[in-house]
Amino acid sequence: GAEEPGMEAEAQELPLGCGGAGGSPAAGRSPDGAERREPPQASVSNGGDEDGGRELVELKVIWNKNKYDVKFCLDSTGAELKQKIHSLTGLPPAMQKVMFKGLLPEEKTLREIKVTNGAKIMVVGSTINDVLAVNTPKEAAQQDVKAEENKKEPLCRQKQHRKVLDKGKPDDVMPSVKGVQERLPTVPLSGMYNKSGGKVRLTFKLEQDQLWIGTKERTEKLPMGSIKNVVSEPIEGHEDYHMMAFQLGPTEASYYWVYWVPTQYVDAIKDTVLGKWQYF
Repeated sequence: GAEEPGMEAEAQELPLGCGGAGGSPAAGRSPDGAERREPPQASVSNGGDEDGGRELVELKVIWNKNKYDVKFCLDSTGAELKQKIHSLTGLPPAMQKVMFKGLLPEEKTLREIKVTNGAKIMVVGSTINDVLAVNTPKEAAQQDVKAEENKKEPLCRQKQHRKVLDKGKPDDVMPSVKGVQERLPTVPLSGMYNKSGGKVRLTFKLEQDQLWIGTKERTEKLPMGSIKNVVSEPIEGHEDYHMMAFQLGPTEASYYWVYWVPTQYVDAIKDTVLGKWQYF
């Protein structure tokens, strides 16, 4: 009989089937109405719908002594592989160094760099948490050191200096002027103690570029250039006087200590001995 109007148009609107459960009736029957079967289509999948039908390769990703078996599309790029590694390890792509026969190029596909089944992909890098875990103890240690320095005992309270300072101010100590800086006097600075508690005087021989340290027993003539540094600190309770040391060598044993230096001469002594201002 005659074809019903509209049948040809209706057949053109039906989608082509792919052999799956969602295929159209036209894909499952022959023109005479008999049921026919389509041959199964080959596809490879690692269990995810996103990789269905694409060629995959099996990889062994090794990071931080951990191994991950991964199926990944050969036509994906190195940058996409980094995203996959991120999902596995939590390691951000920017912090990954991915190695396969050298550094893995991000712009090329795995096929282009000839990655094959069973290939080992080495990953180097630390997570944000790992970095914080390393830095936090270091920062804490630095803070502890700083706190320890802040708590450091003043020089005048240390035992080695207290045994001299506890003798009190020498009877013939030179007068001090607090809050004033003066040039060195033309006469030797006297009326001071050394670390043995003996009397000491300082004579600055500028024409010979020497510092003479005199005691009752002897006088040491030191070239200014042999003095590596000068340190000083106000004496607690007597801030108009300082305790001062001339560094003659690399160790603390080489420091020559002088006590009850009038404060108005402290900066002039440092400037004269070192040729520049030095502060402790």
